[in-house]
Amino acid sequence: MELLLLVIIVIFFALNMGGSGIAPSFAAVHGANLVSRKKAVFLFGFFVILGASILGNRVAKTLSTGFFAREFFTPQVALIILASAAISLFAANLLKVPQSTSWVTVFATLGAALHFSSFNWQTITSMIGMWFALPVIGFTITFMLFKVIYPPRAANFWFYEKVHSWKNYIHFISLASSCYVAFAIGSNNVANAVGPLIGANLITPILGFILISPLFGVGGWLIQDRTMKTIGKEIVPLGLITSSLVSIVTATLLIIASLLGFPQSLVQLNALAIMAVGTIKHEHVLAAGEKAVQKSFAVWLLAPLLSGILSYVTLTLLKV
Repeated sequence: MELLLLVIIVIFFALNMGGSGIAPSFAAVHGANLVSRKKAVFLFGFFVILGASILGNRVAKTLSTGFFAREFFTPQVALIILASAAISLFAANLLKVPQSTSWVTVFATLGAALHFSSFNWQTITSMIGMWFALPVIGFTITFMLFKVIYPPRAANFWFYEKVHSWKNYIHFISLASSCYVAFAIGSNNVANAVGPLIGANLITPILGFILISPLFGVGGWLIQDRTMKTIGKEIVPLGLITSSLVSIVTATLLIIASLLGFPQSLVQLNALAIMAVGTIKHEHVLAAGEKAVQKSFAVWLLAPLLSGILSYVTLTLLKV
């Protein structure tokens, strides 16, 4: 029964991760009618699988052994961690706010670490440093690059003259950058479901990625309507050139985190980069949709806390 419940939770979690992850990947190109919903979901699923297969192992290792002593990582603990993270992520999806799968998973794991009084402080402090540093870097790089092309002026007028003749290239780059984001998600976020299973010695990394990665595409198909509009339209309307710039910057930073073995939030990287665009376009405000920004920040804070509290309280009540 416990194993069956664990399988159900993993599937549920992976579906919700796919529903949350497809928004920062394909919202712009889908909104611009560059790809159909079916094509967006297929490409998202394919490149998630590719990213997980090539680069996912390092993050999975961190989640399975990096936060607390391996001796405490039983199947029951893995079940509670994944269930806590899945419930928190599902709540965020119901609120139509793309949430960091890494944050809810890490906080659920830290809830378990608190319960067992077993912390790997070196990994935790390094990861928190990355969580703060990379979004700031993404905001800064996007701000500097976008400032070159916006607003239109004498120094960049040549760029606007060429845009129309570059239409086909822009479409290709936009689609390629969306696929690049999906690859980055696979390199980092699939490990959120696989890592706890590896820690509990329930599955090998390769088998875990093979079985769980395709569920991201299914989740993208089932849940994407709830999240695709929030980032791309409610916070700030993006053109294809701008969305490609945001995608390339954020996906690159996420892949760097994957190479270093750190779970990292694409959602926050993406949103901070979009806010950099909003800062330039609207000067004194972070973004056009201030209510959406406030709602996103609130959910980003509360969902991980909920995940950690659920994990800690459940382990304590069950006396694991």
